[in-house]
Amino acid sequence: MLTRLLCQQAAKGKLLSSPHFRNIDSGATSHGPSKKLMATGLLAGAAAGAWATNRLRNSASPTDDHDLVIPDPIVDWEQARTLAINMNRGAALTATERTRLDQLYQQLTEQCIPLVGDYMGVELPPGAGQSFAFDRVDWINANIDAFRHMLTPLEPLLTGATTDKGRLSATLSSANRRIVAAELGVLLGYLARRVLGQYDVALLGREKVESSKLYYVEPNIVHLESTLRLPGEEFRMWLALHETTHVFQFEAFPWVRPHFNAMLERYFGYLQEDAQYLTESVKNLRIFVDRARNRGNTSGSWIEALMNDEQRALFSEMQALMSVIEGYSNHVMNVVGKELLPNYATISKKFEVRQRNRSNAEQLFAKITGLDLKIEQYRQGQQFVDAVVARHGHAFALRLWESPESIPTLEEIRDPEAWVARMNVTPSSEPRIHDGFSG
Repeated sequence: MLTRLLCQQAAKGKLLSSPHFRNIDSGATSHGPSKKLMATGLLAGAAAGAWATNRLRNSASPTDDHDLVIPDPIVDWEQARTLAINMNRGAALTATERTRLDQLYQQLTEQCIPLVGDYMGVELPPGAGQSFAFDRVDWINANIDAFRHMLTPLEPLLTGATTDKGRLSATLSSANRRIVAAELGVLLGYLARRVLGQYDVALLGREKVESSKLYYVEPNIVHLESTLRLPGEEFRMWLALHETTHVFQFEAFPWVRPHFNAMLERYFGYLQEDAQYLTESVKNLRIFVDRARNRGNTSGSWIEALMNDEQRALFSEMQALMSVIEGYSNHVMNVVGKELLPNYATISKKFEVRQRNRSNAEQLFAKITGLDLKIEQYRQGQQFVDAVVARHGHAFALRLWESPESIPTLEEIRDPEAWVARMNVTPSSEPRIHDGFSG
């Protein structure tokens, strides 16, 4: 049950998610799991274990301060790291390869920046778009570090000082940490073999704003290049167009990053409240049962049924923004790539065929984790952008990036003309930008 809970919540969404990362998945031009929902799953598992631990801890006899033992974090991070790495031994980059590939991907990014900037009609601040080659272990380490940072503010809620007399409590706490670590390790171990490109958007103050980076997982790119018989140079440029578009989305429009941060802060505030309910008493599980009953048979994922109305509204808002961000990046990748790459049609077709012909194991994993739902959400985001551009021009579609109010709702993503009608009665805050690509 815990395995399914963690995996499903890990993949349904993109934030950061929290969309801390945006990934191109090797199975299609789709994207990796939302860190926001991974964190939700981890929190749920940790909270359940913490409730049992706290019950035992509170029943133990009071002790002197010198008996207190500071607890371990809610996740055994090194266990998760080791498990994920053990699933991805081999294909490590040498120092020489890393230097060469870092230069290659930086050059690709620098080639993409004026092309994407020309299409979007905006410029990047100096220094944006640092690019690096990763192997699978590099990717695992980056994501483990991101999770640790994300969950640190919640540690005091789910842990607390225990005592030498509360040995059963400590034992349960340790077991809970190992279970959650195993779930995270297996999931990251699987994804590390599939992610091709990743934009680390550096949200929540984890790093300085100017340190956002592009990562390319070279062993996975080489594998797919060989398997699908793709032209390597053009394939990498195609990927770089997508990731470079993310840089523009977060760096060229000043409102996007703080808006994302504000939503994430609210979201984690909700997580803290719900975790508090779970750790206080098992009776509080009724709160979530009542939410599901009140939700009824209306549309939405099962995790949304466990939210209250305010949480669900925020969740939908984040999903919509993620879908637009990913869908617009795919749009740029395809429009600019079609003009730029002689073998664009071959690359695009082979990706589409590979998505349709996923193995039974891949399809099962996608269903269990909810990745198939996430892929569909991003596909809808791209269909929305393509439809707006086809009917009203790219200049109109660029109104997406005017302000938070310009982002469509999930309902509008499914009905682009509803968004167009709303925007037609809202004065543009920016001058109209040219409608084509001059590359």
